[in-house]
Amino acid sequence: MKQILLVRHAKSDWENPQQPDFERPLNKRGQANAPEMAKRLLKKHLIPQHLVSSPAVRAITTAKYFADILGFSEKEIQREQKIYEASASDLLEVLNKLDNKHDFVALFGHNPGLTTLAVSLSDSDIYNIPTCGMLLIEFPFDDWSLISYGTGVKKMYDFPKNPEENQASL
Repeated sequence: MKQILLVRHAKSDWENPQQPDFERPLNKRGQANAPEMAKRLLKKHLIPQHLVSSPAVRAITTAKYFADILGFSEKEIQREQKIYEASASDLLEVLNKLDNKHDFVALFGHNPGLTTLAVSLSDSDIYNIPTCGMLLIEFPFDDWSLISYGTGVKKMYDFPKNPEENQASL
């Protein structure tokens, strides 16, 4: 069985309008939300075996916060250029090429591709994964290449503003 944790990057800083999109850092809220969400994973004993991230500053910084909390070194994060500005089909290609030695992978990326992928994989009724939102999808396969639209089941959905009473039931 394979599991993918889709994580949208934390809230980014828009203060400098001259800054290229790729280089936008996290703002203060994003810097607080990323470790908070990683701690929620720990609390639920949901620890991915591998982290894959867009190399955009806001996404890789989010992944680094998760890596630190979850016990990974920064060097273990796989940077995947194709995730930046990716469509759902681009992201599915990334998933299909993951190494089968990993059964549980976290992918850090961007909207709208991430939300479209989540809905397409699991027929979820989520219309927008918020910044630093996480969605865990499970597949009945032992091979990442078999994953396609409609083959997954949503197992967990969480985001920074999710009330605590809802988190326990996830």
